[in-house]
Amino acid sequence: MDSTPRRKSGLNLPSGMNETSLRLETFSSSSSFRAVTCVSSPRAISSLSSPSKTSSCSDRFIPCRSSSRLHTFGLIEKGSPVKEGGDEAYARLLKSELFGSDFGSFSSAGGQGGLSSPNKNMLRFKTDHSGPNSPYSPLILGNGSRVSSESSTPPKPPRKVPKKPHKVLDAPSLQDDFYLNLVDWSSQNVLAVGLGTCVYLWTASNSKVTRLCDLGHNDSVCSVQWTREGSYISVGTHEGQVQVWDGTQCKRVRTMGGHQTRTGVLAWNSRTLASGSRDRHILQHDLRIPSDYVSKLVCHKSEVCGLKWSHDDRELASGGNDNQLLVWNQHSQLPILKLTEHTAAVKAIAWSPHQSGLLASGGGTADRCIRFWNTTNGHQLNHVDTGSQVCNLAWSKNVNELVSTHGYSQNQIMVWKYPSLSKVATLVGHSLRVLYLAMSPDGQTIVTGAGDETLRFWNVFPSMKTQTPVKDTGLWSLGRTQIR
Repeated sequence: MDSTPRRKSGLNLPSGMNETSLRLETFSSSSSFRAVTCVSSPRAISSLSSPSKTSSCSDRFIPCRSSSRLHTFGLIEKGSPVKEGGDEAYARLLKSELFGSDFGSFSSAGGQGGLSSPNKNMLRFKTDHSGPNSPYSPLILGNGSRVSSESSTPPKPPRKVPKKPHKVLDAPSLQDDFYLNLVDWSSQNVLAVGLGTCVYLWTASNSKVTRLCDLGHNDSVCSVQWTREGSYISVGTHEGQVQVWDGTQCKRVRTMGGHQTRTGVLAWNSRTLASGSRDRHILQHDLRIPSDYVSKLVCHKSEVCGLKWSHDDRELASGGNDNQLLVWNQHSQLPILKLTEHTAAVKAIAWSPHQSGLLASGGGTADRCIRFWNTTNGHQLNHVDTGSQVCNLAWSKNVNELVSTHGYSQNQIMVWKYPSLSKVATLVGHSLRVLYLAMSPDGQTIVTGAGDETLRFWNVFPSMKTQTPVKDTGLWSLGRTQIR
């Protein structure tokens, strides 16, 4: 017997390599999984597990080859370079020890050794088409041999809407009347509010409050509406007048009559002004013409409480206390659509800025539904029961969502996705019906008003541009401390 001690590694090293150039670490625990994969023959297993004749057991655990999926792995191409700074001989020996002596053979031709293998990729995962699909197989997770980008991308978390208003204004004498429209926000970032006999302007950039007008003790403000340019504002009065004021100079430029009683709703398009009244009539006013109005639209059987022009100025939608939603065009004296599915007064009306001819309307306490219409053919597209009186609707111009404000019985504010009609957020804070709603010029913030004599500002929609969030939270007074 040869008395020369064997190498502990059990390897026959080629000339020029000593033990210090090849170090294979071993572990004391036999319960750990040691091998990267298994070898292909008992002879190779024997040579790995018995480094010396004196050893009775191995310190490695060699998994059963039948339970592995070695065919899903390959080896690097023949002759491909090893890692930078590596040793080619060491790499060949390591492959032989890991995969067995019959996995590849050394070639001595020309003094250059090479590993002959039919596989071309080293430890690179590929799709297994031979066996049944695993629940974790790429064929289950995606199409073809790659995991789809949709499945690898985590789902987008739902957008978070702050549950509390970031600003509150005290609005004394703000009336608790469903049929009035006393709040509007101009494109120049000025908020107009009708409080009793006066109209106040609140500049959002510096919180400056200005009293625009006082109608006197014999009259009161029933509606306010800015022009689209934001320079002029119309005021509807309890006596049935429609006044037009210069918002920058605080000067009245026109007074128009025609209504027999209060003017509760106003709507500007690019050239004309429409007014609705308790006398059931809709008047069209043109400031370029000396007469009080240019046309009268008669079809409602009760007070007109909702008016909105479409974004292209082609259609006017009106809602009334007769539960009707009517759609008019510019040239007809009769409505082109009569929509009668609501079972209560229709005050809340909003045209979608994202889809032409898409109209949303909301019904009062006995109805509680938001309905969506295609005004091209008059078909109802969808509806949702909100559980409360619908007081106002407004579409976001930044995303395909809309906000609704509610009265009896929950007094809440709700944000909806369209067309899924899933709820994005439900906001509470007002103690009475949320009767008034306006949106900021950037489309990110809404202001709501209620009979609790407060105006609350909410960040409900994302902005198209990066906005600096409003960090101040406090209580300001509109018309009480600064003005009175």
